[in-house]
This record gives sequence, structure tokens and C-alpha cells, in this order.
Amino acid sequence: MNVKTTIPIHVPTKVPEEVKQSQINYFLKSEETRTINMSKNAPIDKDIIIAVENELLNAMTNCDLQKLDELLHEDLLFNIPNGQTITKALDLETYSSGNMKIKKMASSEQEINIIGDNAIVSVTIEMKGMYFDHILDGKYRFIRVWKSFNNSYKVIAGSSIQL
Repeated sequence: MNVKTTIPIHVPTKVPEEVKQSQINYFLKSEETRTINMSKNAPIDKDIIIAVENELLNAMTNCDLQKLDELLHEDLLFNIPNGQTITKALDLETYSSGNMKIKKMASSEQEINIIGDNAIVSVTIEMKGMYFDHILDGKYRFIRVWKSFNNSYKVIAGSSIQL
């Protein structure tokens, strides 16, 4: 579905000589306004976000690298409880090397806000396992940002703290 939006722009009355004619034509299209076509994805359904959240938790618990690779965006940034910012590559390496072992995960207090083609999820996770030589045994609060990409969803950012 295409949405046409007319955005007024200020066109200077005097354009510097060094500006190329093609740039002037670009800014003067439709005189003082320009029409921009914007593609709009279908609205995000909270039930789908709940489902992908569950897929993510299952992938983490089962060390499913293929599913984690599918659900995490290439440019992911995630802050873990010790303050370190990790990337998708670092996260996948941690799971593949066996340095992240989760025995139990249970979620509660999940809140989801939809903003455009993003879903912000805040959730409490009770977790038991190991992260390198640190014991994971307690409740953690996560926030994850899911973004829609061609009818699939990927985590683009997140953070977690121990409660």
C-alpha cells in the first residue's frame, strides 16, 4: 500500500552558483512542495510478537544457533547485565562455544508497545544457567526492540538487568 504525503519545503529565492542544475530541479519539483511515496508495512500484530518472543526464548534455551541467527539482526546491539554491549556475532559465538548454557527460562510481566514497524517488548525472565563462569539464577528484566523486515521480525536492540 502506498501512502502519498505532501511535505512543504522551503525553497531559497537565491541558490548558490555552485549548486548543480539537477539539484535545483530536484528541489523545485512541484514548485514549493514535493510528493513522496512511502511504502507502509501491514500493522504489527501483538500475537505475532508474542510468538517470536517465545521462539527466541526457546532458541536461547535449546542453543538453536540457526533460529538465533534468523531472529537477530546483523547490526544488533544488546547491553547485558554486566554493562557490556554485545553484537549478534558475539552472541552467536557465546552460544556456539558453550559459554552460554540456559537450563530454565520462564517469562512474566510482558508488555508490548507497537511503534510504526517496531515492537518494544519489556519482560521479566526467571533464568537458571551459566554465562562463562557466572551463575545465572534469578530474575532479569529485558527490553527488546523488534523490527519488521519483509514480513519477518528481527531483534535490533535490547538490554537486560538483574532484578
